[in-house]
Amino acid sequence: MVCIGAVAGAHGVRGNVRIKPFTDAPEDVAAYGPVTDAEGVRAFDLTPVGEAGGLVVARMSGVSDRDAAEALKGLRLYIPRERLPAPAPDEFYHADLIGLRVVDTAGRDAGTVNALHDFGAGDLIEIRRPDDRLVLLPFTRTAVPAIDPAAGEVTVEAAQLAAAEAPPGARDDR
Repeated sequence: MVCIGAVAGAHGVRGNVRIKPFTDAPEDVAAYGPVTDAEGVRAFDLTPVGEAGGLVVARMSGVSDRDAAEALKGLRLYIPRERLPAPAPDEFYHADLIGLRVVDTAGRDAGTVNALHDFGAGDLIEIRRPDDRLVLLPFTRTAVPAIDPAAGEVTVEAAQLAAAEAPPGARDDR
């Protein structure tokens, strides 16, 4: 299952919801058919009715008033991976990278991909190191020069990884 959005809250009094989309095009949050909760127990059809502040305003089947819409706040919306189109060459779905083995450019085991994040300044790859520590690197070609989903492997630049692990104050970033 792939998370394509999350309910941010109610919009109006007729049961519309605001959805934070995790898709390239915001309106695509409703393009892949019904969505479900994480367990696949509750299913909803989405009908976009507008946008507000970068969020998609939509009707969700079975939601008819503000109280019902507000009760869904925080609900993450999922679809089966097979409904998504194949990514273009050199493009990847974040969900397909999570769990892949990470090696550095010197060929050493660096851990596994734990998550990918975007806090507004660009994507970050979160690596769970073999000793269970978490390290963040920019998800750029410089820091992550090779990705081979078929081999189940991501390569990270050894120097970038070492810099990310340096204790605070140990680097001179001037």
